[in-house]
Amino acid sequence: SRDMVLRLAERLDVPLRERNVLLVAAGYAPAFPQRQLEDPALKSARQAIDLVLRAHEPNPALAVDRHWNLVSANRMVAPLLDGIPQHLLGQPFNVLRLAFHPEALAPRTVNLAEWCGHLLERLHRQCEATADPELIKLYNDLKSYPIPARAAPLSSDSVAIPFKLRHGGEILSFFSTTMVFGTPVDITLSELALETFFPADERTAERLKQMAAGLP
Repeated sequence: SRDMVLRLAERLDVPLRERNVLLVAAGYAPAFPQRQLEDPALKSARQAIDLVLRAHEPNPALAVDRHWNLVSANRMVAPLLDGIPQHLLGQPFNVLRLAFHPEALAPRTVNLAEWCGHLLERLHRQCEATADPELIKLYNDLKSYPIPARAAPLSSDSVAIPFKLRHGGEILSFFSTTMVFGTPVDITLSELALETFFPADERTAERLKQMAAGLP
């Protein structure tokens, strides 16, 4: 029955997009709508996204869609991208390609092997969960970039894989968290993720405050 398909999909934590596929395969109509973020029905969700991004300053934060394309970002992201060729920053741009590209963040990332290895693992899990052809293509494309292999495991006192970025002659160190909507029933909303970065040391925290003070 329709209810049984939905119940099994929920128990197996199947993404909403794939739940619609299962319903159609079983002879039922899709249950979950897919709207554009500009749709009036998602106005409150857009406001919540903007609120979280602004409230996270002076730390950088951004929102990405299911293919890791940038949806929105707070003011602290742009200064970290200074000097990157404009052709790589066209809207929308893919934040994972930006992390791996040799003309973008890759040469500025101090711990490139560890950080990009972490990102590839996340993307691989997404590919396994969704079998999305575009995500699979992105994964294969990123694997072709000249990223060094991990040299050694993290030290025992590490609590998270940091993102260490050269900026303005110094090294900024971050750890990241991912936020998603807790009870979405819209496909677009269920596939949206907010990537928030926090300073991993006092020097980074102080530098971010200085950067924020100089922004309009």
